[in-house]
Order: sequence, then C-alpha cells, then structure tokens
Amino acid sequence: MSLVYVIGHVNPDTDSIASAMGYAWLLRERDGADTIAARAGALNPQTAWVLKTLGLDAPTLLTDASPRFESVMKRLDTLTPDSQLGAAWTLASKTGGLAPVVSEDGKPFGLINGLSLFKYFSDTLGPRPGNTTVREMMAAPCKDAADTNVPKYAANGHIRDSLNKILRDDYDDYWVVDENGNYLGMARQRDTLNPPRLKIILVDHNEPRQAIAALEEAELLEILDHHRLGNPHTHAPIRFTVDTVGSTSTLVTEQTVEAGLSMPPALAGALLAGLLADTLILTSPTTTPRDKAAADRLSRWAFVGGSPLHGETIQSYGQQVLSAGAGLSNRTPEEVVSTDIKPFEAGGFKFAIAQAEVTDLLQLSEHLTSLTEALGALKDKRGLDFAILLITDVVRGASRLIVTSNYPPILNDLPYPPLPDGTRDAPGVVSRKKQLLPVVLGLLER
Repeated sequence: MSLVYVIGHVNPDTDSIASAMGYAWLLRERDGADTIAARAGALNPQTAWVLKTLGLDAPTLLTDASPRFESVMKRLDTLTPDSQLGAAWTLASKTGGLAPVVSEDGKPFGLINGLSLFKYFSDTLGPRPGNTTVREMMAAPCKDAADTNVPKYAANGHIRDSLNKILRDDYDDYWVVDENGNYLGMARQRDTLNPPRLKIILVDHNEPRQAIAALEEAELLEILDHHRLGNPHTHAPIRFTVDTVGSTSTLVTEQTVEAGLSMPPALAGALLAGLLADTLILTSPTTTPRDKAAADRLSRWAFVGGSPLHGETIQSYGQQVLSAGAGLSNRTPEEVVSTDIKPFEAGGFKFAIAQAEVTDLLQLSEHLTSLTEALGALKDKRGLDFAILLITDVVRGASRLIVTSNYPPILNDLPYPPLPDGTRDAPGVVSRKKQLLPVVLGLLER
C-alpha cells in the first residue's frame, strides 16, 4: 500500500481538482512518490470544460477512505470442480493451505483447505480405514472435498460494514467477488481485521466536514491549503502547509519553481484555471502578489507553441474559465445550490455556504423562487440550522445573498441590506472565504 491519493474537498471546484493533479505530479517528479490524483465528487461544469479543453482525464473518483475487501484480497490460482484432488494438494502447498475451486462460469464453487480435506477423508474412510489407497483418494474430483459454504464478500464492499458477521463466522478465509459474483481472490480473517489504511494527502481544504467520508480510517500524510484552520486530529505529526494566498494552485506552482521543474503545458493550464477561478482573474480580495507571480509563471508554461492554449492571454483564458462555470439556466436549482457548497460549524450552529457565479445578476429574478426552495430543501436534508447561497456577478464584482428561512436572529445584523425580493445586497463581495464567512462567524461567535 505505497500508493498515495492526493485529493481535494467534496463538491470539488477547479482549484481543488487542479491542485490535486498538480501536486500528485510534483510529488512523483520531485520525490519519486507513488501518487495519484483523486476527486471526492463529480466535476462541476467549469472544471469539466477546463479538462476537456486541455485534453486531460479527470482524477480518480474516491468518495471515502474506508478500507474495502479488495485491499486485503489475494488472487490465488484456482481449480475446476472436476480437477483431481491431487492438484488441490499441490496448489494448497503453494498458497498457505488454500485451493479455491471455481466453476467454468467464473463463480466460486468451494474451497479446499485442511479442514475440508480432513472431513472428506473422514467421510470417505470412516472410523476404520479399509483398502482405499491415498493414490485413489487423490484421484477423486475436487468437488467432492470442497467446502461450498465459505462466505462471499464484494470487492468494493466496506470491511467495517461486515465486521460483526466476520467475527461471528467460524471461517478464517473468504471469497472476494466482483459485482456479478465472479471470483476475484481470497481474503484471510487476520488481514481483514487489520486492513491497510489508505494513504491520503489533502489539498485545498483541512476541515473534516469538507473531506471525503471515513477520513479517520485513512493514514493522513499531509495537508496543503489556503483556507482557515479546522484541521482533523492525526495520530502522528504530518506536514501541514496553510498559507495566505488566493488558491492552492499557487502553492503547488511555487513548490514546482523551488524544485527547478517546469510543468507540462496542459497541466499548467489546469493549475492556471484553478488560480484564475479562485481569484476571479486576479481581481478578488484574496489575490496576493504571489498569485500574480504564479499566474505569470503558469501562463509561460501553458501558452507555449503546440499547447491547447497557445495564443491565449491570462485575461482571455480567465474569461473563458469563468464563463464556463457561470449562469443559472444551464443547471437545475438543486445543482446550483449543491455544486459549490462548504459546511461549517460555529457558535453551536451547523450551516453551509454555497456559491454560484453569473455574468449578470439580472438573471436571478427568474430563478429566485426555485433557488430559495432548493436551498431550503438542502438545509433540511443535511440537518443544518441555516444555509446561504452567495450569487456572484463575476463581471461587476458584486453579489446577492439568499438565506433560508428560520435562520438565527443574530443574522439580522448582517451588513447586507435586505431587498424587496427577500435577497440581501452585497456590493463588492465576491469571496466566500475572505469576505462573507468571517462576517457570519463573527456574528455567530460573539
């Protein structure tokens, strides 16, 4: 289990996907690590457009870190039911005492081990062995000596969900099968009760509520982020980098430069998209001089001849990236309120803030009722005290807020005046992280 997954937050945005891809690449190139980029959810329209434009594959989908039966499986050689028992004896001597018997259709038939052989010999010979020779017994078909009651577990099944059954069963070995019930391998109880932990590096987040499920069952190696602290408990010291820049893609770029490396054009284009999306083409209040320097470096790598982005500029490419993710009409209300959403806890309240980008706030009026209903349904489904949708005009740098009903009275003090349609006006607010969230936390925690 030397493989390390580099993964961003649930409901991943472009910076989360790009920084996972970029950091996995950097760790392989710089450190020789066995890393793979992963994602904790579906791609949003903006990220899908970026990857398609650049000709890049999406990272591996990894929705939870809980060990599965495939992680403790060994694909042992098999025999057919009509194979001679002598062949099972030979195979078992190589596998630690197991001879899996699999039918020609690929389904497990039975397992031959020491116990099943003893039972077969006892049943065949009886209490007083007669004239039957060992040679004759070894010529018998495997189906006569196989235990056909061995439990089966799906390869992608979570081990934790079957622990009670595993502990109750009298079996020490189990079939591991695919979704069609076909043989994949065998698992031993001792390995199942102590499975290897997935090795995880988190990028673009550090709060457990925003991470993949069952993170506590994984081995967390490192965190690379640019958000507020809310980091998970760890059993051992880890490398932890949280810095005040506008995107995690900036941090990955800086480490690449420090290593004296140059990213491939397409990957550089993905990181540049993540940086420009998070900083609204370097105009967001979260933007720092380091982000601008990283954008210049990435554009030099990404816009070279032969690249899918040859001839672009930071401004032209950034406008395409923002346009690919903006708009309310091309998504359902449920997708708008759940695609880019982050959960938080403060002052005894559980809440979430979603953000959607548009090129003109005028389009909000025709979608306001459906968005308000979808936001309320999301709040109830997730058991939240309230939820906020920040709708941001990426062209004019202004936002409107939709807040679910029955919110804590303290939110009446939000410095964003209510409008006749029930929304709140937030001129100049474009950043959930640096502008809206600190205001909400300040009210809830005072």
